[in-house]
Amino acid sequence: MKLSTIKEILPTLENVAFQLENGAFVPEHFHITEVGQITKKFIDCGGVVRTEKVVNFQLWNADDYNHRLKPAKLLNIIKLSEEKLGIEDAAIEVEYQAETIGKYDLDFNGKTFVLKNKTTACLAEDACGIPSEKQKKNLATLSMNTSNSCTPGGGCC
Repeated sequence: MKLSTIKEILPTLENVAFQLENGAFVPEHFHITEVGQITKKFIDCGGVVRTEKVVNFQLWNADDYNHRLKPAKLLNIIKLSEEKLGIEDAAIEVEYQAETIGKYDLDFNGKTFVLKNKTTACLAEDACGIPSEKQKKNLATLSMNTSNSCTPGGGCC
């Protein structure tokens, strides 16, 4: 989800809720402690230099159980971040700590924001030796060459 999309969704909500893909909810007294833009410049295993930019939200739980972040407050935090930091309209990445800090993509299911599990991938499969997937063949459609076939009692086995 891009920043522009969350800005369109927030005014339609009464509450802001985040849910993990496994169905568990981020406690409703969470804080968004950071909104920023992260620029990552790197080289992939094929030698291509790449740059990625994401808008980063950091979620944090405190012991202030009466705290509730309202949609208008989050929208104001986003607008302030855009003004002060020059944040671009990029994909949102959410940091949330369970056992360790996890990074998630963001989606919306019509009611809550969903923290989608991120995965790693090779960006240069052709350059780093990953074999292409074998073509699957139906054995029933293969023609049988009887001159090279082995038969019971034929002495070829």
